[in-house]
Amino acid sequence: MSAYRAHNVQRSDSEVVIAEEPATQNLTGSAAITIDRLTKRFPSPGSGDEFVVLHDISLMVHEGKFVSIVGPSGCGKSTLLNVIAGIESYDGGTVTIHPKAGRSGAEPRIAYVFQNPRLLNWLTVEGNIHFVLQAQNVPRQKWGELVAKNLEMVGLAGQERNYPLNLSGGMQQRVAIARALAIEPDILLMDEPFSHLDAITARKMRFDLMEILTRAKPTILFVTHDLSEAVFLSDNIYMMSTKPARIFKRVAVDVPRPRKLDDSTLFDLEKSLVREFFSVVEAKA
Repeated sequence: MSAYRAHNVQRSDSEVVIAEEPATQNLTGSAAITIDRLTKRFPSPGSGDEFVVLHDISLMVHEGKFVSIVGPSGCGKSTLLNVIAGIESYDGGTVTIHPKAGRSGAEPRIAYVFQNPRLLNWLTVEGNIHFVLQAQNVPRQKWGELVAKNLEMVGLAGQERNYPLNLSGGMQQRVAIARALAIEPDILLMDEPFSHLDAITARKMRFDLMEILTRAKPTILFVTHDLSEAVFLSDNIYMMSTKPARIFKRVAVDVPRPRKLDDSTLFDLEKSLVREFFSVVEAKA
């Protein structure tokens, strides 16, 4: 992929490139994230060798879109998000985070929702949100408004003074989403945020997430091993194999929102993708 400008075309260090200006050539809308031929290696335990986790990964996420990466557990999906977030280094290729359209030169703000809520149990709900607002240098006079708005958005208005350990797992994850949205991110990374919830709570959280995001409107890159979840939530899906991880298919989900779980179009797409997914993954096993 070359429809963007970056400081360097090829990199082998840990720095994520911030594009100097977004390119529009050959794009449908403005790109938010461009990954080109990304490779990531880890040391092999007990030896001096390395094994390849991510190999030649290329994908593009456009502004305002919900994009999912689907792959088997342990294939490197979380590693890919960590590379994009700047938490992990990488060994080859490029990762480009583009300025938001109309804001050339302004570094995009990225938020991350992990598999577990990762709340600070000794702080109140609002204290957990204040913690990230302070880290992002958000003016203190805005804190109260941002806390109230985002807790209301996730259905937790009135829980400001409560503590995480008094909340259910689903409520804790809602706090984590509110905390991420409070910094008003341009890009929201979500790493299997519902995987530790029971089926009923996870189902409700998916519906709630769709409603929340129609108001917040960040660009979303979402990792999951659940094809049903990906089909229901996404505008585009990248399917990933393993040993090492590769992107083997990109799928557009051209179903208008709001969506229903019993939509036959979604169900047929899911069935087709499940067949293809397992035929590729099992062939690599």
